[in-house]
This record gives sequence, C-alpha cells and structure tokens, in this order.
Amino acid sequence: MKALSVSKAVTALVLAGLVLLPLYSQLSGNIFILTLFTRIVILALAAASLNLIMGYGGMMSFGHAAYLGIGGYAVGILAQEGVGSGFIQFPVALAASALYALVIGALSLRTRGVYFIMITLAFAQMAYYVASGLARYGGDDGLTVYKRSDFFGLIDLSSRVQFYYLCLACLFGVVFLIWRIVNSRFGLVVQGLRSNEQRMQAIGFPAKRYQLVCFVISGTMCGLAGALLANNTDFVSPAVMYWTRSGDLMVMVILGGMGALFGPVMGAVVYLLLEEFLSQITEYWALIMGPLLLLIVLFGRGGIMGLLGRADRG
Repeated sequence: MKALSVSKAVTALVLAGLVLLPLYSQLSGNIFILTLFTRIVILALAAASLNLIMGYGGMMSFGHAAYLGIGGYAVGILAQEGVGSGFIQFPVALAASALYALVIGALSLRTRGVYFIMITLAFAQMAYYVASGLARYGGDDGLTVYKRSDFFGLIDLSSRVQFYYLCLACLFGVVFLIWRIVNSRFGLVVQGLRSNEQRMQAIGFPAKRYQLVCFVISGTMCGLAGALLANNTDFVSPAVMYWTRSGDLMVMVILGGMGALFGPVMGAVVYLLLEEFLSQITEYWALIMGPLLLLIVLFGRGGIMGLLGRADRG
C-alpha cells in the first residue's frame, strides 16, 4: 500500500502540473514552456497508444510512427484541398489510421518475435517512402498546414491555451479508454495472450482476432495524436513516419514502464525534457542521452514507475 501511495502521489503531482501549466505560463510570461509541453502531451498520447499493444498485449511494433504520419497527412491533405473542418479532418485521420492498422495487423500478426517487428517496420518505411513521393503534397520537403482545423467556434486551435487543453483532454480520454479496455474481459484476454497464447487458444479464445482488434484500436489512437501534431506544428513531413520516431515512442514506453497505465506519460515527460535540456547544453546531447537511458533500462526494471515502487519499499 505504501508503494502504491508513492506511485499515485507522484503521478498525481505530474498530472496536476500538466493541468496547471498554462496558468504558470501566463503568470511567468514563458510561452515556450507551453509550446514544449503541448508537444510532450501529444507524444505522450502516441506512447500511451503503443503501450496498449506493447505493454499489455506483448506486440513489439517498430512501425507505430506510421500512424502519426497518416493522421497528420490526413489533416494536411484535406486542408490543402480546401476542407478545413475539424469535424471532417479528425474522423478521416482516425479512419485512415484504423484502416492502415487493420492491413498491417492482418499480415504481421501471422508472425511472431523478430519477424513481427520487421514486418511492422517494413510497413512503416513503406508509408514513409509513399509520403516522400507525394509531389503534389510537398514530397520530401513536407506539407505546410496554413490553417488549423476549424471546429466552428467551439474551440479555437490558434489559441495556445485552448489547443493545449484540447491535447490534454485527448490524452486523459485515451488513458481512461485504455484503463477501461485492460480491465474489461477483452483486455484480460489480450493480456492472457501475451502470457501464454497456446493456452488461451486451447480454452477457446480466437487469439488473432483479439490481437487484431487491439492493434487497430492502438493505431487509431496514434492517428489522433498525428492529427493533433499536424495542427501543433502547422506542418507535416515524411520524417514523422521514419523508424527513429517509432524508436522514440518505444523508449518513452520502456522508460516510463511497460504495462503501467501512466508509464508512457511519465516516460514522455522525462525523455523529452531531458532531450530539451541536454540539447541546450551541447550539440552532442545524444552521446549523453544514450548512456543515461541505458543505465535506466539496466538498473530500473519496470521503468520510472517500477523505480518509484522499489524506492518506497526500500
């Protein structure tokens, strides 16, 4: 109970800080911190979606960033073609991501282990090269989104504060949905398949069907993050889909704690703040970041959430 209380207390402090951040930004006049944390919240949402299949489902996808790009390009292409309504852009982004996840999942879930990882990576790289070849929409140079999604006055995405709270509300909504999923009968079956797929199949559960549905839900959530990211940067490029971005999302999940509900949020906050801090000190920040992450992975089993529990018990 003591360990749980420490984890909950730290998580509550982080969440309270995220909620109150715009107030601090306005009082201090520090606009940059709000811009930085808007990006952190969006990528935390993407990491949380990856945690659903990787942490709870045991599916090590190395192509999750593809859905970020698909969601972003759905917004950018529709804006380019004169469709500026968020009520059209966001559903199209979610549907396109879900469809791509369905195709990838239907093929990749026929394999296991390293073959599964390589197939998801191959599909992500395929999406990357397709986006690079879209000359009408910027190709390698990317696509500028000149006007953010319009929600007919219900919310103004050009307002930094309103957009930040929209992203935060989406993050909390996705985390709540993941909590409901993993504690449902469906979620318990998915977690059982991670532990022993043969045994779950032997008692009558269609493993591939459950895993595919979970895979599609995860991809759809990440597509939402992509739509928000395109609005945040006013720009989308093939680089969003590159395999290194998928690696970043995996690091956030592992750093925060796989299978922990708020682990990806903690991991995204720590990873991106550390990246920002080190990049201000030296251009060779990656040489410092790499060993630090290695030490955390080697000695902090269970990530940040696991460390909090062990430190309290000690």
